Amino acid sequence: MKKGISVLLSASMLFLVSCSFLEDPPALEPGSSDVSIVAPEVAVTETAVTEETEETVETEPVEEQPVVEPNGEVCILITSDVHCGIENGFGYAGLYEIRENLEGQGYDTILIDDGDSIQGDTIGTLSQGEAIIDLMNEMGYDAAIPGNHEFDYGTDRFLELTGMADYPYISCNFNQEGEPVFDPYVMIETCGMKIAFVGMTTPVTFKSSTPGCFQDDEGNYIYSFMQEDMTGEALYQAVQDAVDAARADGADYVFAMGHLGNEAACEPWTYGDVIANTTGIDAFFDGHSHDTDEITMLNADGEEVTRYAVGTKLSCIGYMFISPDAGITDAGIWKWDNDICAPVLLGIENEMSEQVALALADVEASMGEVIASTDVDLFIYDPVEMDEDGDPIRMIKRSEMNLGDLCADAVRAVSGADIGLVNGGGIKSNIPAGDITYGDILNVNPYGNQVCLVEVTGSQILDALEWGARSVPEECGAFLHVSGLTYEIDMNVTSGCTSDENGLCTGITGTRRVSNVMVGDQPLDPNATYTVAGWDFVILKNGDGFSAFDGCTVLSDGLMTDSQALIKYITEDLGGVVGEEYEDPYGQGRITIVQ
Repeated sequence: MKKGISVLLSASMLFLVSCSFLEDPPALEPGSSDVSIVAPEVAVTETAVTEETEETVETEPVEEQPVVEPNGEVCILITSDVHCGIENGFGYAGLYEIRENLEGQGYDTILIDDGDSIQGDTIGTLSQGEAIIDLMNEMGYDAAIPGNHEFDYGTDRFLELTGMADYPYISCNFNQEGEPVFDPYVMIETCGMKIAFVGMTTPVTFKSSTPGCFQDDEGNYIYSFMQEDMTGEALYQAVQDAVDAARADGADYVFAMGHLGNEAACEPWTYGDVIANTTGIDAFFDGHSHDTDEITMLNADGEEVTRYAVGTKLSCIGYMFISPDAGITDAGIWKWDNDICAPVLLGIENEMSEQVALALADVEASMGEVIASTDVDLFIYDPVEMDEDGDPIRMIKRSEMNLGDLCADAVRAVSGADIGLVNGGGIKSNIPAGDITYGDILNVNPYGNQVCLVEVTGSQILDALEWGARSVPEECGAFLHVSGLTYEIDMNVTSGCTSDENGLCTGITGTRRVSNVMVGDQPLDPNATYTVAGWDFVILKNGDGFSAFDGCTVLSDGLMTDSQALIKYITEDLGGVVGEEYEDPYGQGRITIVQ
């Protein structure tokens, strides 16, 4: 029998509100369980005596609570890439209700997260991740792994946050000077079983986050994700060692918790690479690429291993039911397909909804302030095309979009530069036509990158454009949106970009994909000098692997944050209104892609 919920919700669905939303499980022999047994409370009469008076006070009868009988089965619940989406999809309140209902039916539950939880929205930015850690503590998470965006506030800050967490972070490949920062696995004993979770973080983290996060004060790299081994063997061995150690520790089941994904840019460290080169993993819970694929493939011994992924922003919750006698009896994802989040649509009120409301109260007060307006919709997603799952296709990391134009214009305008460059990976949210609030701006630019102004050669600009265009038509956070400049990308040309073990560009060979670069109405001169404004992440900190601007002359560093620049440009240069010049979702024709 399917022991889950079908959450392809219709308007008539009323789970979580007035009844249990899980089907009754089959009868199982109960094993040992950590589920708390709630003893019934009995109505009593108390006598209160004071020095001055003597009176009998009868208390209100306390409703008798049912005893929860353990059914001997465990349910693992999986989240990933929440990105501060505490009120999206199921929301934390819906997740809490699901867990409560499961435990109310006698299941023991284990709640895990596959990374990228603390960054991605205003609440994370303003609290530097702390508000999300607090809510995860309230949710009662049992284990989590660091995703690449856990380091966006800096490694020191992330390690500070892990000290605030009531649950362990695990990773077998995040090292400091060669030594593991976290335990490689965690063992949870329940229902007479020992269940191990082995954590791993994509080595791409090293270049997708600011490289300076992983250096000491002298600029030496002290943190590593085993990205220096471009064969992938170091990661595979670290995973295998952790799996073997967990088995030696008596694990009945070993599950991988990976923030690895399926993107070509993540090879040779994708979930598929790890499964194919290891043994002993019973199932692989994966994040990073925001997909919902369920893939079964063969491990190094030719045994089948299934990989599960749960999308992003709590649009899905993964589940796996395990019985001591029958093994894994059911697994998959529950998906929320409604545009309105579950807590709002279903009126869910519980302890978690109260905590979420408290966490958002102060944020909403300041974030709701209207600072400008836009007459047009501003996009990072294609406004028309959908993927095979019916979800919008993100385009900001692979082609020109009007919001990319706007952000590039902002850094150029506030700095007075000849050229503005911003990477698509730093632009995170649409802005619909209408009022623009402070919260809207922070959702677009959540990282707090600093605007800087540098002097570079035309040759350096060409190298930067080539590096940014290397993955088109695939997504790449390094894709450059431009102001004061136009260029073409020829997809018929294979990229000749090379990189080192840290993901930094080391050179460009062969025919280039980028051509016909114009500054204003003049061809870009490789030998001329230009002023370029952009975010320090790309220009000064080698973010996304950029090395083209190394050694450039810095004219101004830390002019203002990315969000401050966008606010200043819209309110001052545009008079407080984004107008028809940004009307085309696909931009103003600054970037031409030759098919």
